[in-house]
Amino acid sequence: MSVKGSWVVVVCAAVAACAMAAAMASDLALANRVAQQSNKPPREFALQAESADFWNLIAKDSKLEKYATGFGFTEGPVWDPSGFVYVSDEEKNKIYRAYPDGHVEELISLGDPDGNTFDQKHRLITTASELRAILEIMPDGKYKILVNQFEGKKLNTPNDVIVGPDGALYFTDPTLDFVEGEKSELGFQGVYRLDAGGKLTLLTKDVQQPNGLAFSPDGKKFYVDDDEQKNIRVYDVAGDTSLTHGKVFGSEVGEKGDGVPDGMKLDVNGNIFVTGPKGIWVWTPDGKHIGTIVMPEQPANLTWGDADYGTLYITATTSVYKLRTKTRGFVPYLEKN
Repeated sequence: MSVKGSWVVVVCAAVAACAMAAAMASDLALANRVAQQSNKPPREFALQAESADFWNLIAKDSKLEKYATGFGFTEGPVWDPSGFVYVSDEEKNKIYRAYPDGHVEELISLGDPDGNTFDQKHRLITTASELRAILEIMPDGKYKILVNQFEGKKLNTPNDVIVGPDGALYFTDPTLDFVEGEKSELGFQGVYRLDAGGKLTLLTKDVQQPNGLAFSPDGKKFYVDDDEQKNIRVYDVAGDTSLTHGKVFGSEVGEKGDGVPDGMKLDVNGNIFVTGPKGIWVWTPDGKHIGTIVMPEQPANLTWGDADYGTLYITATTSVYKLRTKTRGFVPYLEKN
């Protein structure tokens, strides 16, 4: 979902010099990504229907609102019922609370925070690429590492995280965000399940650069997109939570700098909203691309919010946007959807 990195493992004359080297390397990678977006001609918000079914989900006269701006590179939005949105800023290395009036409050300073979710106990969970870990973020801005290794080896750069129908955490672990000088100890990119007892299970390693992920509302299908292959894969979910019968669900291919498949969310009817080239691609459960929400800034992720979870909150480069829909989001950490 981003291009940054992990702590640089080098011999430094001082700890401060080490930290500075890591920040410079990871900031350069992100700067290149942001520059790709800024060098593209300005885009205007538009609704591009590929099927009349698109208008069942988005009103033709929908207006895109800028919710907050002034960030470096936004990711990992999560709506809090108190009336604000958690936002990761991968360039500024912070997680913020963003409010409807546009002001933001820093929650925590953290090297390359990325995807976020609540668990079913309403604890904020984040992926931290520089720590190569899944974290629980406390309300006071402290954190606890939930997992950072698999079979005695460091994780790569955890990217996105969700709650599954069984209450466990599921996350992707690509090699997208290493700081210069670090590399994979595992030798593969995986998708994992972390249960409440701390047991980590590898579900699949057949996705080259796994990124966004989601379950269908009935829990029978599992989706994950692949940055490198620019497609979305779907799996059947077995009774023991293993994944079977993996196949390509759909492809999102655009021009260089237009974006790749990234964050995804489903509505209660199983329609899939996936960030991709130029905006958000909308797919039906049977794999039909029915339309695209063209965004003025390239989006990386999205979440459902407002009291009825009928509004999309979208992290897009330097800003957070909101778009009212005609559907209702599937939010797996809620007791009822």
